[in-house]
Amino acid sequence: MNQYLQPPGWRNPKGYSNGIKARGDFVFVGGMVGWDKDEKFPEGFVAQARQALKNIADVLVEGGARPEHVTRMTWYVRDMDEYLAARKDLAGPYREVMGAHFPAMALVEVRRLVEPQARLEIEATAVVP
Repeated sequence: MNQYLQPPGWRNPKGYSNGIKARGDFVFVGGMVGWDKDEKFPEGFVAQARQALKNIADVLVEGGARPEHVTRMTWYVRDMDEYLAARKDLAGPYREVMGAHFPAMALVEVRRLVEPQARLEIEATAVVP
């Protein structure tokens, strides 16, 4: 049976789930944008990436997982040039949340995201040992 994952204090999602724990071992984190629990976005690509990664970590905790259990991530960015320009500055926030763990990743440029202020969206899959 699947378990829906909802970090405490977060607003209930509309039409999707933040994450699901399946078969006891797998945690699937839905696409996380860079807003906080009150759905407010910080300014800038790097700040939004940091918040999106923190959001992923919060959902992982609800499923009994941690960032080092993430096996796969997909990043969706609205502007590849913005991502490329921010790569150096992303290292700090990434390590702050994910540590020195680098799962299999894909990076995709998309035309738009559901939330107009979102610069990126990240989804993750974790396997809990």
